[in-house]
Amino acid sequence: MNTEAQKFAGKVALVTGGNSGIGLATALSFAQHGADVVIAARREQEGREAVAYIESQGGRALFVETDVSDGQSCKNVVEKTTAEFGRLDFAFNNAGLSGRAIPTAEFSEDVWNRTMAVNLDGVFLSMKYQIPAMLESGGGAIVNNASVAGLNGAAVPGCAYVASKHGVVGLTKAAAAEYANQGIRINVVCPAVIKTPMAEEAFADPVFRKMTYEQHAIGRVGEPEEVASAVMFLCSDDASFLTGIALPIDGGFMLFKG
Repeated sequence: MNTEAQKFAGKVALVTGGNSGIGLATALSFAQHGADVVIAARREQEGREAVAYIESQGGRALFVETDVSDGQSCKNVVEKTTAEFGRLDFAFNNAGLSGRAIPTAEFSEDVWNRTMAVNLDGVFLSMKYQIPAMLESGGGAIVNNASVAGLNGAAVPGCAYVASKHGVVGLTKAAAAEYANQGIRINVVCPAVIKTPMAEEAFADPVFRKMTYEQHAIGRVGEPEEVASAVMFLCSDDASFLTGIALPIDGGFMLFKG
């Protein structure tokens, strides 16, 4: 791939939820920077299409069907990564479920448990198996994906989503402190509204679209590639003195939250 400088040449990146939206944009960006890429996701067709595109551009990629809420599945994708490419240098733990704006007392226990299993447990289980592989590779960088909902309280997008994303921020900081002196930097990005296929469906309502855009000081929502750019920075040597930070990618959304 020749579209960007090959600063990650010889490195290997694992992206959970890398078959669509922010995850796909990040997987493609890793490849454009020269890394071999493993896409871990549930939907096989989209994942294999992403692999085919990366390979058509001269990169190397692998799809591994993965359920991040299952520890054995998280272990499996790391094992397949090191078996195929020999190492693991970067991970973007992006897989997650969207929120449901239902009052806490009316919230389904099943939905709560499933949201936590994917959004929070999935990040823990992913790091549990990624970190030993990175230590064997001599260090690396992990970026977790939370949300601005992990930095402030809000009725929308619902109690489970907000709690899970706060948990991801806390988990990131704890793990960062544990491994900072072992060559692994761990940070978390906190996007506001990003123009993913899921968001585009909601934007079909012009009133909702206008309201959402006005919540961002910059006057628009974000693009998946803008989150991917932040992940590239946090994984690069340019961020060599950064660990344990929660970085809003929010177009000024937090400016209105006090």
